[in-house]
Amino acid sequence: MVVLVWRWLALRLVRIAEQAAGDTWRNLRLELEKRHLVRFAGPAGDVLQRTELTPRQAAIFKAADIAEPPRYVALAPTDAVSA
Repeated sequence: MVVLVWRWLALRLVRIAEQAAGDTWRNLRLELEKRHLVRFAGPAGDVLQRTELTPRQAAIFKAADIAEPPRYVALAPTDAVSA
């Protein structure tokens, strides 16, 4: 019974996303899967940065009334930076 409720909620969420963006779930998923998170490592530390949003991706976030994810996810300086 619990599984049926979770499945129903998932399907409802998909339908809400489709209506908000005015597109099919398949197209939304394909567009949003193009985003990537990249790790840059250097002598000063590590940076986790996402790729720029395409205009279509930005429109999906705006239509769903969801804030765009931050450009920089994590900044981790090394403990000792050599001079």
